[in-house]
Amino acid sequence: MKYQGHLKKMGISAETEDAQYHIRLDDQQIPLNEKLGQPIRIEYLGDIHCQSCGRASKKSFAQGYCYPCFSRLAQCDTCIMSPEKCHYDKGTCREPKWGEEFCMQDHIVYLANSSGIKVGITRHSQIPTRWLDQGAMQAMPIARVATRQLSGLLEVIFKQHVADKTNWRTLLKQDALDLDLAAKRDELFEICHEEIEELQGHYGLQAVQLIYDGEQQSFKFPVTQYPTKVSSFNLDKDPVAQGTLMGIKGQYLILDTGVINLRKYTSYLVSIEC
Repeated sequence: MKYQGHLKKMGISAETEDAQYHIRLDDQQIPLNEKLGQPIRIEYLGDIHCQSCGRASKKSFAQGYCYPCFSRLAQCDTCIMSPEKCHYDKGTCREPKWGEEFCMQDHIVYLANSSGIKVGITRHSQIPTRWLDQGAMQAMPIARVATRQLSGLLEVIFKQHVADKTNWRTLLKQDALDLDLAAKRDELFEICHEEIEELQGHYGLQAVQLIYDGEQQSFKFPVTQYPTKVSSFNLDKDPVAQGTLMGIKGQYLILDTGVINLRKYTSYLVSIEC
């Protein structure tokens, strides 16, 4: 079948430990798990429309925004990628109301295993979606904090001892080996206890709560075959990506001809045959 529309990040659910995927094009949803082993063709049709205001844009900024929205919206500010740089209390937040709703709420600091152990942060409401988006095969919450800024400050402490990014090439070449996340959590709590106590002393024990008994979740991704060499499609240079669908992991499609991160092309107008 042939579909057309603007790409959004793939929808993922995991009612069991098996991740279920669908491609989203505007209001259309294309189930993907059933397409494994079948040919798929994705063609960029040359148009990008901002996911916020809808205006046409020659380039996508921050995965789907035009430049004016990228420059204006709080969700595109640098503090979204680096929450410890939050400047709300200085009165310079781009959108204070949005900041109050998005940032001034409980966040979770977690450990995940995708290409190895990493530390990350997310809103509580985004569990387990955030973990699935990253292709994590194991994940566990290790702290609950009162604001997004606090999650960033705690992450900065932990990332002195553990990675905070996923190696996407490793992610797409193999399943992650099972790791003892609880043991790593306990190790981090011990190594970082002075810095954690300092943070708690400044913001309060209720604002920075360590989780000693967090439940570990495990996930399986629909991959029939991993590539021996990872090469990625770039729709900006070559508008067509096609091949046989061999797997789906994180926000990547794994084809027998290469891999493509669909989230990177949010707001691109595409045609998909599968």
